[in-house]
Amino acid sequence: MDNQDTYDKREVDEVENKTAEVGGVIFDKKLTRSLLWKLDTRIVPVLAMLFLCSFLDRTNVGNARLYRLEADLRMTDHQYDIGLAVFYATYIISEVPSNLVLKKITPRLWLSCLTFAWGVISMCLGFTRNFAGFVVVRAFLGIAEGGLLPGMILYLSGIYTRADLALRIGLFYTAASLSGAFGGLLARGLAAIGTHGGLSSWRWIFVIEGLLTVVASVIAFLLLPNDLESARFLTLSEKEHAIWRVRGPERGTGSPENESAEKFSWHEVGRGVFNLQTWLTACAYFGILSGLYSFGLFLPTIIADLGYTANEAQLWSVIPYAVAAVVTVIVAFVSDHFKVRGIIMLCTLPIAIIGYGVIANVTNPHVKYGMTFLMATGLYSSVPPVLGWLANNSAGHYKRATAAALQLAIANCGGFVTVFVYPKAQGPQYHEGHTIILGLLVGGWFLVLFNVLWVAKINRDKAQGKHDHYVGYGDDREPSFRLVM
Repeated sequence: MDNQDTYDKREVDEVENKTAEVGGVIFDKKLTRSLLWKLDTRIVPVLAMLFLCSFLDRTNVGNARLYRLEADLRMTDHQYDIGLAVFYATYIISEVPSNLVLKKITPRLWLSCLTFAWGVISMCLGFTRNFAGFVVVRAFLGIAEGGLLPGMILYLSGIYTRADLALRIGLFYTAASLSGAFGGLLARGLAAIGTHGGLSSWRWIFVIEGLLTVVASVIAFLLLPNDLESARFLTLSEKEHAIWRVRGPERGTGSPENESAEKFSWHEVGRGVFNLQTWLTACAYFGILSGLYSFGLFLPTIIADLGYTANEAQLWSVIPYAVAAVVTVIVAFVSDHFKVRGIIMLCTLPIAIIGYGVIANVTNPHVKYGMTFLMATGLYSSVPPVLGWLANNSAGHYKRATAAALQLAIANCGGFVTVFVYPKAQGPQYHEGHTIILGLLVGGWFLVLFNVLWVAKINRDKAQGKHDHYVGYGDDREPSFRLVM
């Protein structure tokens, strides 16, 4: 084989055997590049679009707040916070059940239906008339949106190998940071509509952005394949190679040859729930998301409190998000290239820690705005490694589905923190809120360090034969399954 020098002898034998099984197709680097290019251009952009819509519809309430949302609905600051908290509660509750049914309903249909549902619900926010309506609609929005991100992580883990995953998560997750930039610009433009058709400017923000989400759901249904076998844009040789990569030696797992045949098992659900790595990464991600939500919901208000008008605040919020998007992709690439996750996070989290430490204790508005770049960069660039880490180290569909969803459910509790630690009364300093996030990020850094050490111990134990009794289990307990650090 032309690319024989890239494999050790055992892997060469496996590649040659696989070639014979599928009719003599040579799995070379050129075929891999062609395959990844098609996957990256046909699947990742669609997921990025859905995630962009998710963040827009989740955080546009912060933009609408600048245009008299609370006054028109006759809500107090406390009632506004309750509406946000209800969203996070229903969002969290829906994540694990959604991931467990994704395989049965199929990713293409389930992800598209979730997107369509929350798009319609988001539009309904533009027609609410009081606090009760606001709370009810936000509750349904949380239920619909909760299944998207864990579903996408689970979906991608069946499309890409472990070494490919972080970059692809980084590519679609940049949509989250870009949503802050795009959301601010879009809200600024929609606000210019003013009162038309009996709807004020903040109502048009919900209606137009919800309508865009509905359109995105239709596009996703038309373009997304359910799996590699049903990807019509791949040639036969590309499909065979893609399936071999995911199920063969490049995946690095001892998982069953065809994970799609795996039957639901509560035992596998339990393995995901009681996995130490699930809780370590989830609690670290909790601190990260607490910081991210403080950005998504309150950055426009923070900037406005520093002396900018509402329209200026929307525009000035764009730049930190745009910078964070670029850095996130670079960090994700480095994470995949060196095949490390936690070690990368030990370097990126301190960037955000410095940002929060400074912004909580200085009063100069220019310094504060400068610190938002460190905060956004450190937070967003830490997400692809932490999301890819747990998926990388979980084999068996239902264990991975449970672990990924539970990680996000725990982490999204950070939304509750954000809601109640950034009240308007603290502005413009927000010393208490920033200090709380700072403490969570420092704690998260130590959790990541402990998980790195724990993974290293498991790999040493496997190398020493202490896991040999798991040979034949076909999951992440196999001695041949090396955990990613």
